[in-house]
Amino acid sequence: MKKGIPFQTIDWSAVPRTEHKGTTGVAYWQTLEFEGLRVRHVEYSENYEADHWCEKGHIVYCLKGEVTNELQSGESSVLRPGMSYIVSDGLSSHRSVTRTGVHLLIIDGDFLGVPS
Repeated sequence: MKKGIPFQTIDWSAVPRTEHKGTTGVAYWQTLEFEGLRVRHVEYSENYEADHWCEKGHIVYCLKGEVTNELQSGESSVLRPGMSYIVSDGLSSHRSVTRTGVHLLIIDGDFLGVPS
């Protein structure tokens, strides 16, 4: 198997969307998978709340809208367009909540694992 990702452009309008229901609202994912890497354009509907606490690492960039990132510890932060957050696997329990809807670019993969 050839390693690496060759140069390519991505027409996100041509990438199929999958639907993922939250506790409230819906998330739509457009996903590209590469060896050890996942790149997604994610849209959360208005009044979306994730149905689980996530412990996976991510790099998240807010394209449009606003999302609150709740941590199970009780802390929270807000992302607005042009803002990001980054976290490694297993270093937080987090979930997303949005009242207005949001579009995010989310990158995750093996490189966010924490060596044991």
